[in-house]
Amino acid sequence: MSNKILQYEIKLLSSLAKVFPDEQPVYQPECLMLSALRGETVSFQAAYTGNISLKTAAEVSVVSPIKEYIHVRSVETVPVLVACGADTDDNYLKKTSGLYPDILRELRDSKTEILPGKWKSLWIDIEVSKKARSGIFPVEICLKKEEEILCSANISVTIYEAVLPKQNMIHTEWMHADCLADYYRVPVFSEEHWDILENFFREYVKRGCNMMLTPLFTPALDTAVGGERTTVQLVDITVQDGNYRFGFERLKRWINLCKTCGVEYYEMCHLFSQWGAKHPPKIVGNVNGREEKIFGWHTPAIGEYTKFLQVFLPQLIDKLKEWEIDKVTYFHLSDEPDESDLDSYRQAKESVEELLKDFHTFNALSSYEFYRHGLVDHPVPQVNKVVEFLNHGLTDLWMYYCGSHGYKVTNRFLSMPSLRNRIYGLQIYKYGIAGILHWGYNFYNTQYSTAHINPYEVTDAGGSFPSGDSFLVYPGADRHPEESIRMMVHQEALQDQRACQLLESLTDKEYVLELIEGELAEPLTFQCYPKSDMYLIQLRNRINKEIAGRI
Repeated sequence: MSNKILQYEIKLLSSLAKVFPDEQPVYQPECLMLSALRGETVSFQAAYTGNISLKTAAEVSVVSPIKEYIHVRSVETVPVLVACGADTDDNYLKKTSGLYPDILRELRDSKTEILPGKWKSLWIDIEVSKKARSGIFPVEICLKKEEEILCSANISVTIYEAVLPKQNMIHTEWMHADCLADYYRVPVFSEEHWDILENFFREYVKRGCNMMLTPLFTPALDTAVGGERTTVQLVDITVQDGNYRFGFERLKRWINLCKTCGVEYYEMCHLFSQWGAKHPPKIVGNVNGREEKIFGWHTPAIGEYTKFLQVFLPQLIDKLKEWEIDKVTYFHLSDEPDESDLDSYRQAKESVEELLKDFHTFNALSSYEFYRHGLVDHPVPQVNKVVEFLNHGLTDLWMYYCGSHGYKVTNRFLSMPSLRNRIYGLQIYKYGIAGILHWGYNFYNTQYSTAHINPYEVTDAGGSFPSGDSFLVYPGADRHPEESIRMMVHQEALQDQRACQLLESLTDKEYVLELIEGELAEPLTFQCYPKSDMYLIQLRNRINKEIAGRI
């Protein structure tokens, strides 16, 4: 690290650091040993400031023999009002309102601004090709003005011969198609909307998401009882003299787009209302020549809707088979029922059980009773409830976390250290988690969808959830997603899991767990894990080196 002119300063930091404008970041060389397997993305940061009176425009320059793999973005701050909930622990960066770093924004003409007395950061990704040369490669990051170097810093990255294996765990982040139409103010499923969806789908898959929530009907999620969200229904329905006819053209286009973008698994939206399956989702159709809301809060889950599903689901299943995705399609019934909903949930399940007997059904839920009663094939328990399910001997278990999980367990609030996000990879590896789910990839509404928000201004769903819970990406001005620190660190977590699996294939699981836990005072769990960035970075480097020695 060097400073050519004393009034400018640059510090290299790991991807796990968060740089706040008014706090001097700590240079930690022990966290800057970068290594990568082929086919993965590793990241670091360059924090910079200036002891100057006026802001200075600077050019960002990268000097490296692997420059073609290097992508530089600026880290931008967002306002945080609700930093956390009431139930917290001591593993937060802050618990107060303020400006928090999160957005990763493309540089315009390789330029950035140095602000007087304020710290900013560059986010540097090294996107290692599967065909990359192995070796140790230097990388220099320079800030220049009119060819004069204001400050610069150097790092090196070791690229190993081994290729990171394909992700075999299923990962879904709920894509809210209505929120994209609402934010960009385009008609639902217009050509503009389809273009935006493709932009978001491609980023989604690039970062390790391989299952897509598919809105057969407007998803019955995060909607006030009696209220509704913007209609995003892929299936056309015509009702004539009490008979139902269906059009699947839009659904086919959605599936084809998913395939083109690399989606491997499909989750059909919930067939019943959230929190207990007492009603159908909102479903609209053309009834005797007029569009009407044929099902929703005004109709019960059992009755005419049962007859509707008995006609609809067999035709849908025929299409899934025709499109050759039936073996990779999962169905939801109702999101987050509790024990008081056992009877209504049972009735809903029994109404479709025979129709869906050849498919997986899965739901986010907290109560083991639903599984004990045989009401769900694949439970998706909360991170703070998953141990109960594991203790009952469940295998191929899924899990999720959300805004109510702010005490001890892993999560990705803006107020949390990034390690708390990335440690997830080791946890899901140790416990053999088969799938992970999160409800908010791009939820740009307030709680219960009573209003739309601008996520650049409101990061807490209108004061309802800790900032960072309801979305991972921002809706960029160019109709492409702007990624977040949290998105990239979450990808690192999934890469850690895949690297552990690769080393296990060369040794055994006991060997890998010894590397993970051998120097820890207590075994790794979902609530007990190291709080040191150095631990995780050095562990990953050691895993890479162990793999390289066995390939």
